[in-house]
Amino acid sequence: MRAIVITENGGPEVLVAGERPVPDPGPGEVLIDVAAAGVNFIDVYFRTGAYPQELPFTPGVEAAGTVAATGDGVTEFSVGDRVAWVNVQGAYAEQVAIPAGRVVPVPDGVTLEDAAASLLQGMTAHYLTRSTYPIREGDTVLVHAAAGGMGLLLTQAAKALGARVIGTASTPEKEKLARDAGADVTMGYDGFPDKVRELTGGEGVAAVYDGVGAPTFDGSLASLRRRGVLALYGAAGGKVPPFDPQRLNAAGSVYLTRPTLAHFTEAREELLERAADVYGWVASGAVHIHVGHRYDLAEAATAHADLQSRRTTGKLLLLP
Repeated sequence: MRAIVITENGGPEVLVAGERPVPDPGPGEVLIDVAAAGVNFIDVYFRTGAYPQELPFTPGVEAAGTVAATGDGVTEFSVGDRVAWVNVQGAYAEQVAIPAGRVVPVPDGVTLEDAAASLLQGMTAHYLTRSTYPIREGDTVLVHAAAGGMGLLLTQAAKALGARVIGTASTPEKEKLARDAGADVTMGYDGFPDKVRELTGGEGVAAVYDGVGAPTFDGSLASLRRRGVLALYGAAGGKVPPFDPQRLNAAGSVYLTRPTLAHFTEAREELLERAADVYGWVASGAVHIHVGHRYDLAEAATAHADLQSRRTTGKLLLLP
């Protein structure tokens, strides 16, 4: 089978396709024929070594496909079942063996491409808007990078809960995409805290969902209302430097959290519940999945370069 194998950390060029043995599903595992794999910024962190991972490894933590074989002790899934998973490496391959306890069923009415494109970012939007800061109807929230795959889902999830959404984007074209997804107001990044204050009558927003990091962090703090929540769920633009916690007081007794999906899906019951909700959104049409580009497995390096350049919108997929 074909797979991407990283033998050293570095730039997109370390993503090299090669032939690997078909894995044997061990006890409690399922072998999956991968139909589509999501390309996510966390893959960049693993590739560069920002998130350490023992070498060599096949990257990719999100995919959907069909069960090809089951290991001993697996009773929840059978050959032919349509399934998906997140937070287990190995998705950039034609086949992968995954612990059955990390796999979720894909319901009828959801294509395997949409299943791969929506699970990681959809469940992230789910926990951010329902657990990290549970949105109440009438809240105003700020979503950064609102035209990206994550931003589009966050916008739709927040609107479904009755929020007024302000979105930032880097170009007028991306702003339009965010508005089409439901954002009430969109703007560029220059001077966004002052514009947010103006839009909220000087009060600020209840929550900022920030996956950009260093370039937006100060402005995000300055955009919060008193006792607001800054959910810093990523750092696509770079790590936030150390800062004095007294700034949280000065900003209005605000809260800062750095959540991650793994901590909100540790229990299988919670994983299945969040996945079912996300796929329910997709199947019902409540959430639209925008796939910005599809790449062959051998084009993984191009996909990473495009993702990091911010040239893309929506979700990027590898199709093994």
